[in-house]
Amino acid sequence: MSGKVVKLAVILGSVREGRFGPVVANWTVEQARQHGRFKVNLVDLAEVDLPLVLGPEPPAIATTDARPAEMAQLTAALDEADAFILVTPEYNRSFPASIKSLIDWHYTQWRAKPIGFVSYGSMSGGLRAVEQLRLVFAEMHAVTVRDCVSFANYWEQFQEDGTLGNPEPAQEAAKDLLNQLGWWAEALLDARANNPYQP
Repeated sequence: MSGKVVKLAVILGSVREGRFGPVVANWTVEQARQHGRFKVNLVDLAEVDLPLVLGPEPPAIATTDARPAEMAQLTAALDEADAFILVTPEYNRSFPASIKSLIDWHYTQWRAKPIGFVSYGSMSGGLRAVEQLRLVFAEMHAVTVRDCVSFANYWEQFQEDGTLGNPEPAQEAAKDLLNQLGWWAEALLDARANNPYQP
């Protein structure tokens, strides 16, 4: 690994009122910055107008003019990213509609790029949402890294100031995730440069 700087988009998927997501996303951003390999950009879906009524089907959705103008900044952030971490809760054994809308409004932005997951929920820690997202991103020709960070019963783990009561296990899991994400990001970045990916 040559240590190239990787442009990482951390995507906060929850848009619900009173959401806990910003606490988890801010923790994730801090872990990525401390890692030293990543240039981090936080993308908060609550700050984006994501219509649930979709536009054209792929491959038409791959063109910028197929999306609403207010989505341009979001699309540019996804285009620029070399890798993604998706911060997702688990709602009713699945992931939020906001994340599915984000995925479905984009196409080439995910292609041949690695995606990691940080999830939170009750007993399962959001892992059921993550497993379903792996299937969705496979269809988008993205690569999901094996290791993830999962917070079961997150309300018991995080303190009022947003820090973890017992930080070491999650920090170690984040380090593993980020190491894998950095490796895949560099490998796929070189591959896309030498042989543009065309599914």
